[in-house]
Amino acid sequence: MSLWNNTGRFAAPDRTRPTRQTGYDPDMLAYLKSWPLYALPHHALSRLIFRATRIRSPLVVPVIRWFVKRYRVELGDAENPDPRSYSTFNTFFTRALHPGARPLPESERAIACPVDGTVSAIGALDGARVLQAKGRDYSLVELLGGERNAAPYRNGHFATLYLSPRDYHRIHMPADGTLTRMTYVPGRLFSVAPHTVATIPRLFARNERVIAHFDTALGPMAVILVGAINVAAIETVWAGLVTPPPGKTMRETEYVVQGEGAVRLERGAELGRFNMGSTVILVFPPNTMEWDEELRTGSPLRMGETIGNAVGDAS
Repeated sequence: MSLWNNTGRFAAPDRTRPTRQTGYDPDMLAYLKSWPLYALPHHALSRLIFRATRIRSPLVVPVIRWFVKRYRVELGDAENPDPRSYSTFNTFFTRALHPGARPLPESERAIACPVDGTVSAIGALDGARVLQAKGRDYSLVELLGGERNAAPYRNGHFATLYLSPRDYHRIHMPADGTLTRMTYVPGRLFSVAPHTVATIPRLFARNERVIAHFDTALGPMAVILVGAINVAAIETVWAGLVTPPPGKTMRETEYVVQGEGAVRLERGAELGRFNMGSTVILVFPPNTMEWDEELRTGSPLRMGETIGNAVGDAS
């Protein structure tokens, strides 16, 4: 059901359209909560959050304590569990975990979850269509910024992982990989909460995002870091701060895969971070892996857990 037609204009809901089960059935309240987002100045608000979360102030510790209580944040597995150890809200939000807090799979064929979060959608790609929510999908070509980037993944596998405010917000490698290309795609910064994912068409293909392409034993792998309202910055370990400021044109950077300048990251290594919460999408080629059959929309995840396994000759 959608109250917005393909042009973005208001339309009467179509209650006869078939849907695909992803575990969330939006009601009118979800639409009412989503509508104001169309009018908000997404990037201006996010730049304000960027500055505010980096202020050093006596109020930082009380704000962190409130946030921990409000969102039930688990600080026990943080490298620094004491709220007083953080000089700014952003250093708290992007906190590191203590060594051993997130063990990796023993099997070399296992694909490790890159984040703490929740499964938003998972499964097989329908050609170049990606499932977003019940009765709603979007274009893989649009998501990845062009046919060239999308071609290896047609009919492949995808997983959309949502990071809530309470989650750990660093992003790690699902498998050993060598960086081949990074793509920045400009866009809006709609919220990526479940009610907006269920109601805003093509949400992930409309939001600003950073796409990292890796060469792995499974073939190419795309890790998409999706921006969202109040996600004041996206960083990678090889390029540093990618956003802000927001760009108006797509940018692609090619990386060498051999020699001193190559970026090689082992499974479990940090690849980037959100400086507020958002969503990570993983995409793999067809016939290279299979997702854990127990994973469903709403399944909670911890970084390092096995979410899939290589198949065939991939290892």
